[in-house]
Amino acid sequence: MKPEHVTAFLEHGLLVSPEMLTEQVDFSQLHLPRVQEGPAVLNKAFLHLFLNNGHHEWNWIEFESAIAFKEKGRNTKAYETFLHLVQPEIPVAAPTVTIQHTPIPPEPALEIAVPEVQPKKAETQQKEIPSVCILKTFTEDVKKREVSDFINHFRGRYTSLRALLMHRSELRDGLTSINKLKAKEDREEVALIGIVFEKRTTKNGHIELQIEDITGRVKVMITKDRKEAYQHAKDVSLDEVIGIRGAYGKNVVFANRLLYPDVPADNPLKKGMEEVYALFISDVHVGSKKFLEKEFLQFIDWLNGKVKDAKYPVPAEKVRYLFVVGDLIDGIGVYPGQEKELVLGDVVQQYQRAAELFQMVRKDVTIIICPGQHDALRNSEPQPQLSKAYAAALHDVPNILLVGNPSYIAIGKTKEFGGINVLIYHGASFHYFIDNIDSLRLGKARDNPRLLMKFLLQKRHLAPSHAATVYVPSLANDPMVIGQVPDIFACGDMHRSDVASYNNVTTINGSCWQAKTDFQEKTGNNPDFCKVPCVNLKTREVTVLEFYNGN
Repeated sequence: MKPEHVTAFLEHGLLVSPEMLTEQVDFSQLHLPRVQEGPAVLNKAFLHLFLNNGHHEWNWIEFESAIAFKEKGRNTKAYETFLHLVQPEIPVAAPTVTIQHTPIPPEPALEIAVPEVQPKKAETQQKEIPSVCILKTFTEDVKKREVSDFINHFRGRYTSLRALLMHRSELRDGLTSINKLKAKEDREEVALIGIVFEKRTTKNGHIELQIEDITGRVKVMITKDRKEAYQHAKDVSLDEVIGIRGAYGKNVVFANRLLYPDVPADNPLKKGMEEVYALFISDVHVGSKKFLEKEFLQFIDWLNGKVKDAKYPVPAEKVRYLFVVGDLIDGIGVYPGQEKELVLGDVVQQYQRAAELFQMVRKDVTIIICPGQHDALRNSEPQPQLSKAYAAALHDVPNILLVGNPSYIAIGKTKEFGGINVLIYHGASFHYFIDNIDSLRLGKARDNPRLLMKFLLQKRHLAPSHAATVYVPSLANDPMVIGQVPDIFACGDMHRSDVASYNNVTTINGSCWQAKTDFQEKTGNNPDFCKVPCVNLKTREVTVLEFYNGN
C-alpha cells in the first residue's frame, strides 16, 4: 500500500488499519465504497468481505462495531449475523430473534421472541372475569439492558412491520432488499421496505430520505411533482417503517409512492352479541387540589343508577366495562411547582383515595386501569401495571383489573363471540409528533387528538420515532407495535375528549377530571372536563355524556 492509496481511502471515509500495509492487493485497481456515515476502519475483515462479495451498499459502521465487540470478547452474535447475511453458508452460532405468530383472530399478532433470555418476571395479577380477556399486556422483565437488546428491539420492530407491509398489494411485485439494487437496470421499477434513517428538505423543496434495512442504506428522493407521495413524505417520521415504490438510478430511488403499514381499508366493523356498554375515561388526577371530585362522584352516582336525567340517554344498568386510560393520580414531582397544587402529598394516599372512589362503583362493572406518566412507576414505556408497593388499595378492589400501558383487552367475550378488541395507550408520544409533523401541528392536533390517533394507526406503532418517548427495549417483542388491528383504540394524556372512526376502528381520546392548572396554562394546553364516551358494543355507536357543571 502506497501513501496515495491511504489518501484515497481517507477521501472515501475509510481509515486504514496498520495490518493493511502488508496486504498483497493491487490497491490502485480496488474501488471501495464511499462511506457516508464514516469514518470507518478498513481492516482485513472489511477488505476480504468486499473482495469476496462486492457489497458496495453495506452498513459499514454497524459492521465495524460488531467486529469491535467480537474482538473484545463481549458479543460475537452480531458479527456472525453480518457474515451470514452476505455468506449464507456461514452458520450463525445462535439466533438473535425468532418470529412467532400468536393465534388471535382475525389477524395474527407478530411477536419477537428471544429464546436464550429467560428473565425473572414481575408479579402479575390474576383475576378471572369471564367476559374479559387480556390479549396482550406488558409484564416487566427484570434484566440489565445491553446494546444487543436495543439492536434486537429495532430488528424485531422492523420485522413485524415489514410483515404487515408485505400484505400491501402495491409492494408484492418487485420487492427487493437494498443490497440488491446495484444489480437493477437504470430506471428499473423497484419496491423496498425500510426504516427511515434520515429526512431532509432539499434547496429545491424536494424531500430526501435515507432508508435502511438489514442489508444496507439508500437515498430516496420524493419530488414535488409527485403530489400524493410528497404529501405522504411530509408526514414521515424518523425511524418508522415504510414501503416505497419507484425507479432506481444513479444510487437513488425516485419514489412514485410511499406506503404505510396502515389499517386495511376493508377492515370489518365488528359488533357485539348484546347491548352492553363500555365507558372510557382518563386523566382523573386524584390528589390534585384541582381534581373535580364533585363531578366524579356525580358520574359514579349515575353509573350506580342513582341519577335519572334525560341528558344521560345511556342506560346505566347496561354498563359492564369502565376503562381508565392512565393518570389515575396526580403523582408527585411530575412538573415544577406541582407540590403547591396537591391536596394529598403522598402517592400511597392518592391511590388509597382513588380506591375509595372506585370501590363505590357497583361490582358488576369491570374497571380496567392502565398507568400514565403521573402514576407512581417508571415513565419509560412500555409501563407495567401499577405496583402493590404504592397501589395496594387498588389491588384489593375485586372488580378492578390492573394492566400495563399499552394493553390489548377483549371485552364482551362469550363462547360464540371472541369479543371487541380494545387497545389502550395513555399517549406519552403525542407531544413529540405534534411538534415534528407539519400536518398535525397545522391541524391543531393538540385540540383534535383524533388526528394523532389516526397517524399512529397508519404507522401501526404507538411511538415510531426513537425520541418520541423514553422507552425500555422489551426482551420478548416491541409492545408498541400495533400488530393486531383493534376494534377500539383509546388514549388519554391530551385532556381533550375526541371521538372518531378510521377504517372501522373507533378512536376515543378521554377528557380529564382536573381543572386547568398553571402548568397547562404555560404550555398552551386547552383541556375539557368530565366527558365520558360510552360505546354500545352491539351497534358500535358512541354517546358522549357530560358531567361538568361549569363552576
